[in-house]
Amino acid sequence: MLLLHIDTATEHASICLSNNSQIISYAENTDPKNHGAFLQPAIQQLFQNTGYQLSDIDAISVSNGPGSYTGLRVGLASAKGLCFALNKPLIALNTLQIIAQAAISHLQKTEIVDNYLFCPLIDARRMEVFTAIYNVQLNTVLQPMAYIVNETSFKELLNSNKIVFTGSGHIKLQTVLQHPNAFYLNIQHNATNMIMIALAKENIEPKNTQNIAYIEPFYIKEFFNSKKILKKT
Repeated sequence: MLLLHIDTATEHASICLSNNSQIISYAENTDPKNHGAFLQPAIQQLFQNTGYQLSDIDAISVSNGPGSYTGLRVGLASAKGLCFALNKPLIALNTLQIIAQAAISHLQKTEIVDNYLFCPLIDARRMEVFTAIYNVQLNTVLQPMAYIVNETSFKELLNSNKIVFTGSGHIKLQTVLQHPNAFYLNIQHNATNMIMIALAKENIEPKNTQNIAYIEPFYIKEFFNSKKILKKT
């Protein structure tokens, strides 16, 4: 299965072309203010470099949130437009699962992690993060949510489980939470971590483009608009 993967949900944007589990080509952008300008030229260059045509792909996967409001809109709009034009299915992936998969893949190279839990954290305002907890199979232990971190965060789960905290919000948590079962992993996820999650999706229906018009980013929290508040007051 030939898949194009798009991730512009956080500060680090990337795209990847994969054939089954094999990475064919990859590109990235580390300027969060430039994701929009990066994406379409990068996709075009990716296909020029590989010799594939966009029409060759079987589906597109996109990191659909939580994450940056602007970044999510950039990635999803491009993915929806391509899927509609090419009549290809869209696979919407949870950004937190992608971050967790990056940690799992990294640690599996050197140790057995079957008994670990994985807690991806995306930095939000002040002491808030977007987070969830998964096991090594990416089954949900704690549902995605917006969460204020403090010294008692995840206490019950930490008392009986080893938890790997990772993602852009892990440093914020590390400043307030120290526990013998808490492990902090500073790595950067990217679009290559989307491959196995996208392949595992069972609801891919070729040529099903009707729902593409209605899918929205998974923000977790409603977008804060100061102009609306000023109008109300």
